[in-house]
Amino acid sequence: MKQLTNKSLLFVLALTVAFTVISTEEAKAQEAEAQEAPTFSVSGTVDTYFRSSEYAPGTSFANLSGFALGMANVILSYEGEKHGFVADLVYGPRGADAVFNSTQSSSIVNQLYVYYNVSEKLTLTLGNFNTFLGYEVISPAANFNYSTSYMFSYGPFSHTGLKADVAITDDVSLMLGVLNQTDYTERNAYVDENTDDLVVFDDYMFGAQLGLYGQYINFLSGGDTSVTQIDFTGGIDITDSFYLGVNATSFEDDTIEFSGVALYPQYSFSDSFALGARYEAFTENGSLGAFGDGDNTSITITGSYSSGNFTLKPEFRIDTASEKFYVDADGDTDSLSSFVLAAIYSF
Repeated sequence: MKQLTNKSLLFVLALTVAFTVISTEEAKAQEAEAQEAPTFSVSGTVDTYFRSSEYAPGTSFANLSGFALGMANVILSYEGEKHGFVADLVYGPRGADAVFNSTQSSSIVNQLYVYYNVSEKLTLTLGNFNTFLGYEVISPAANFNYSTSYMFSYGPFSHTGLKADVAITDDVSLMLGVLNQTDYTERNAYVDENTDDLVVFDDYMFGAQLGLYGQYINFLSGGDTSVTQIDFTGGIDITDSFYLGVNATSFEDDTIEFSGVALYPQYSFSDSFALGARYEAFTENGSLGAFGDGDNTSITITGSYSSGNFTLKPEFRIDTASEKFYVDADGDTDSLSSFVLAAIYSF
């Protein structure tokens, strides 16, 4: 009787161990399946602002006087284990300024691309995506300052083409891309406004980005105007509360040249309030933008108060130029100051 009892106990113990192993494996399989299950998400921003003056610097966005609208931004994304897509739609004055060189049918498309994860280290992306150059972006929620720099405004906003992102190590990355002409969203061509003829560009552009420990060296070249742009974007956490960002760029093509450098110090006083600045020195040679050949210095101070998904940004900005490139109530001037109060909601 004692021998039978021991066998029974051993049998029960074996069953318990087997059941535990099977249950653990099933749990791991369910967890892995849950992690790999495709996900669909909707996100975006809404922003609006007040500008105290009708006179604004020659940079993109936040240029309207009085109470003004930014844009409604809705991002639809689908993420699978191996592939997915992003459809980023914008509407409003900021969105219209961000999406140009496109026909009316797709003028609300900020980004529209599909991607394929070839492996854990290689991702291919085809379509239209925001530029990899520069410190600032189109979305007001992703920038600390609400108004934008000259380097961002003069540089590319978006590219359409094919790019490959390679994760060489955890801290080193490489991006290579073949692209349409800068900011030509729908195709590598345009319709001549005078003749209504379709003008097709002869060449494509080449883009590259090397990421090293959170610092990025960007390169753009080619196209019908022989563009060459070299750009550095980076930053460092000096303390837990103090961050310093930096952007430097140099651009040249057949008609214009510009270059600049900007520093972005930001200090967090609490989880809800931070104060940041942007100091930018910018030089242009050519006929692009708000002024001709000359230098411009811009100092922007921005506060950022956050409560949940809501952010309030009061901002004061001073622009000073080497010549009278601006216009105010008294006529041409070499300096311009402005105050903006912006409200941003992210979802």
